[in-house]
Amino acid sequence: MTTFDDRERAFESKFALDAEMQFRAVARRNKLLGLWAAGLLGKTGAEAEAYAVEVVKSDFAEAGDDDVLRKVAADLAGKATAEEIRAKMDALLVEAKGQLSSEG
Repeated sequence: MTTFDDRERAFESKFALDAEMQFRAVARRNKLLGLWAAGLLGKTGAEAEAYAVEVVKSDFAEAGDDDVLRKVAADLAGKATAEEIRAKMDALLVEAKGQLSSEG
């Protein structure tokens, strides 16, 4: 076992942890986005939670955020523009990362 092998394993572990945290942050952001959009649609309680789950699931359609943006923009037609939704997604990603950091 060399120092190089140790460093390589450490970098691989950090990469895996960072990828997992990014996935969790994006999923949390999508849930928060779904709850925000549900509010604009007049949904509350279980109905809002169910809509948030739909938004989270929509992210698995393709790589990137475009699938989520398309779903929410279509659902919010006339209530929010794509630019407003994109800005909300950016703000909620920061919030989601903060929530995950504080959870430990």
